[in-house]
Amino acid sequence: MTQTIQIELTETQFKGLEYAALSPQEWAENAVTERARIANDEIVQITVQHCLDNGIQVPATREAIVTYAFDNDVVKTVAVRQAEVEAQAAEMAPAEGE
Repeated sequence: MTQTIQIELTETQFKGLEYAALSPQEWAENAVTERARIANDEIVQITVQHCLDNGIQVPATREAIVTYAFDNDVVKTVAVRQAEVEAQAAEMAPAEGE
């Protein structure tokens, strides 16, 4: 399965990218795919270590490792981590009127 990410730029923003890159479209695609690769490298490293530390067989492919990591709560999305931080902060905050 693939996902599509679409962005809109103002004419000025696009002109800036044309100044900085031969192909703004190619530059944007490369920036996003490279960041995803770095994140997946981190997930693989964390998950392999988790599996080794817990005597769990490491999945056979990078894709399977990333899937395993999310399915088994070895890693969480930023949205989930942010919600957890906000919930913890709310628990620690004094109630109004105290």
